[in-house]
Amino acid sequence: MKNAHLAAYPALRLRRLRQADWVRRLVRESVLTPADLIWSMVVHEGEGEIPVGSMPGVSRLSVKGCAQAAVEARKLGIPAIAVFPHIDGAKKDATGTLAHDPNGLVATAVKAMKDAAPEVGIMCDVALDPFTDHGHDGLIENGRILNDPTIETLVRQGIMQAQAGADILAPSDMMDGRCGALRTALESAGLQDVMIMSYAAKYASAFYGPYREAIGSGKLGTGSVDNPGDKKTYQMDFANSDEALREVALDIAEGADMVMVKPGMPYLDIVQRVVETFAMPTFAFQVSGEYAMIKAATQNGWLDEERAILESLGAFKRAGAAGVISYFAPVAARLMGA
Repeated sequence: MKNAHLAAYPALRLRRLRQADWVRRLVRESVLTPADLIWSMVVHEGEGEIPVGSMPGVSRLSVKGCAQAAVEARKLGIPAIAVFPHIDGAKKDATGTLAHDPNGLVATAVKAMKDAAPEVGIMCDVALDPFTDHGHDGLIENGRILNDPTIETLVRQGIMQAQAGADILAPSDMMDGRCGALRTALESAGLQDVMIMSYAAKYASAFYGPYREAIGSGKLGTGSVDNPGDKKTYQMDFANSDEALREVALDIAEGADMVMVKPGMPYLDIVQRVVETFAMPTFAFQVSGEYAMIKAATQNGWLDEERAILESLGAFKRAGAAGVISYFAPVAARLMGA
């Protein structure tokens, strides 16, 4: 134990280092800044903002709104934005055709944001669930999520996003081998500078519900042969920890530049294990359910909102995360600048 040599009370009084704000700041072990944040936002095809009912304070933004948000991110010192699309249900199909449309919503939004604030990094989700009428991240055949055919579509999607100007591709689908396929395709297309942040340890979680409302992915099937009822055949079992290390190791070997753990706060133990094992830039996603819980508690007067936001984000830094993807990013950045 590193602290076995410590003197005992009264020679050592640990409260001496807590007695004033200046000394607490001086000895603080982990520090959260706006530079640790990636702003998670949802873009839609129409005009104006559309509030998300289950996520008070979060709205689907228009393409113009996303461009304005990119400028705001630059002013706040937020280094990057993660953009997720809301697609009109009438335009979805079983194979997610619009996922790789070079003239579609994602490409248009990325170009608008890069034109408005080229200094801000743009991260795109590589997954089919916003575009499929069944809400799954992969292609389905006879009730089974197909791995390799899904990867072929994901590669087309990722290359389109990179050509539109995305700086980071973030495959969130959890198909085996997708990072290697994306890296190979990027190299072949002369897009070798585009980064991959893999959702390396993404768990089948109850905490994604509000996000599915935000992007309009709808309810999953009931387990029929045509539409599996959940994502447990590709997202990870929440009971597993060692498996996460295997997933991360594979994605690193396949060319991921950064890795992610999702969800965030319920999986801080996974974040810490990944950081200690691989010494890789490791991020955590403070997901929609985490956001919604904090907002609900604060709106009921059960928590102090400002303190809860900063404390929850600070926990990721304490666990060793390089940064956090969060819907709270602009609010937190303003609080830190206050």
